[in-house]
Amino acid sequence: MKKIWVNKAASFEEAEKFDEKYYREMSETARLETVQLLREEHYKFSGGKNESRKGLRRSVKVIQRARS
Repeated sequence: MKKIWVNKAASFEEAEKFDEKYYREMSETARLETVQLLREEHYKFSGGKNESRKGLRRSVKVIQRARS
């Protein structure tokens, strides 16, 4: 059985702080796995209309700064 827990917050600001702390404490791998899980769930509920669900897109842009 999967455990589910709930956080009761007094305000939206308090809830946002809780969420931020929760996700900052997760490992990078766990965060990526969570994103991928959410992408797959979205794909199921959208009826398979999004074909780009195979993985996260990776892009790098190199910016050179002017030396002063």
